[in-house]
Parts: sequence; C-alpha cells; structure tokens
Amino acid sequence: MSVRDLVVLGSASAVPTKSRNHNGYLLRWDGHGLLFDPGEGTQRQMAFAGVTATDVTWICVTHFHGDHCLGVPGIVQRIARDGVEHRVDAAFPASGAEYWERLRYATPFRGTEVIKEQPVSGERMRLDTGDAPFSLTARRLSHPVEAYGYRLEEPDGVTMKPGVLAARGVRGPLVRRLQEEGAVVAPDGRTVTLAECSVRRPGQKVAFIMDTRLCDGVHELAADADLLIIESTFLDQDAALAAGYGHLTARQAGEVAAAAGVRRLVLTHISERYRMEDELRFVEQAAAAYSGDIVLVHDLDRVVMPPRRRG
Repeated sequence: MSVRDLVVLGSASAVPTKSRNHNGYLLRWDGHGLLFDPGEGTQRQMAFAGVTATDVTWICVTHFHGDHCLGVPGIVQRIARDGVEHRVDAAFPASGAEYWERLRYATPFRGTEVIKEQPVSGERMRLDTGDAPFSLTARRLSHPVEAYGYRLEEPDGVTMKPGVLAARGVRGPLVRRLQEEGAVVAPDGRTVTLAECSVRRPGQKVAFIMDTRLCDGVHELAADADLLIIESTFLDQDAALAAGYGHLTARQAGEVAAAAGVRRLVLTHISERYRMEDELRFVEQAAAAYSGDIVLVHDLDRVVMPPRRRG
C-alpha cells in the first residue's frame, strides 16, 4: 500500500531541548523515503518512530549548520551497517562539499557504495530522480551560509470515467491501451480518445523550506504546495532577531502559505528560547495571515498529505 506522509524526527532549531530533538524529517512517498536535514540524534529518533535506514532513498541537506547535518555520519554508517542495497541519493550545497566529505567519512567504519552524491549549485537545480514517481528541485534561499530549499512534484495524471468508458464500449485491455496511447478504436469502430473518458488528476506537491529570510526562493518553492514544511523559528516579538539571523517568524510562514495557495502548513524549527506555553502563539500568529490547515509539529508526529485536489 502506498504511503505519503511526513515523519517528524526532530523539530528544534540550533539547540535541542528536552522535548525537541535537532531537525530530522522523513518524507515517505510511495516506497521512497526522503530524509531532510538529519541533525544530531536522528538515528535514535528513527528507532522511536519505527522507521529504518532501509526506508531512506534520499538524503537532502539544506545547509551545513550543525542542527541540519550532524546526524549524517550516523545515518551513513547505519546504511552501511544494515547492508542497504538500493541506491541512496544525497543532495547538498556544492559549496559545502568539504563539510559533506567530513560528515560522510567522519569515523572509520565499513563503507558503502550505494550513496550517490548530487551536489546542488546555482539559483535552482533539478535533481536526477531516475524513474521515481516525482521530480525534485532545489532552490537557493537567503541565509548567512549558502542554503537551499527543496520541492517535490508529482506529475499530473488522469482519472478515468467508468460510465463514459462503458458507454463507448471500452473495457478490459482497451482501457490500458487508451491510457498508454491516448486513443483506441472501440468494438463498434469509433475512435475513442483519452480526453473524453478522463479528467485531469493534479499531481501533489511538497515544499521543504528551512533556514532563510523571506526571498524569491521561498515563494517559488511554496507555490501551490499541498504540504509546506517551513521553519518558523521566532515569534513576532523577535522579528528583528529573525531577520538578523536569517530566519522566519510564524506570521511570515503564514503569509507565505496564504500567498502561495498552500493546503496544509507545517510549522517547525522552534527556537529553544520559547516555552511550552508559548507554542499556541505560533499557530495564532500564522493563522492571522493564513486561514488554512496549520500543524505545529512535535517530535515523532506524522503528518499525512491532504486529500488530492480535484481536477
């Protein structure tokens, strides 16, 4: 059975707390597992979440601040130790290749050749996803060190109309041929097209945006996303700190979601300066700008994709 959800392995910002581990997000997508920003402790969090190294098919690092990458050595070693045989692609800023090298080979251990590196550079870059049922694009963001966000897109498909198919005498193997070829000749000799027997099924989209100020890249990544996973490190009262350190506030995250037509907004990367009783304010401030579905995540939460848009 296909699964599409986000497993939250950690949701803190620079400093982990008693209730929030360093970053770590596993997006499960029809048998693929995209592990974003594995921070310190991610390997143990995976055990608590009931996911394993064999679930990982991508490692995507947004930038090389420690809370977004210090878990890489453990993940790489676990992939090797568990004998993962499938290819695992690794995306990271090309400018930080030296840091990636240090992390990948941080200690002596049995190596693995399944990890294939795809360094990211330029303003935007489309990654090679092979025969995966999605595309993956990286877009430069605005942070004190070079940082990228990621956008996953499923191509549009079609939903067949059973009643129309029956009325035109298209059934059995002819339905598959119609989907593959775009037109078939029905038993009565009429040519039947795919367009008349189906409706467009919009592909789903996920945006992953970590440490950044507001910039063009944020809006480009978030546009029309079904699920937007975005940092909301600060509250309004600390907006000046957010701008200075290259971060977003919860209200800014809500503004991005509203402008982009996002369907589900996931707030994360919460600063250690705030207490548990402050958490409702993150949702309230995001909701002041965005009227859609808002989820302020905690470690080990699972966030499902919203229902598919109608064509």
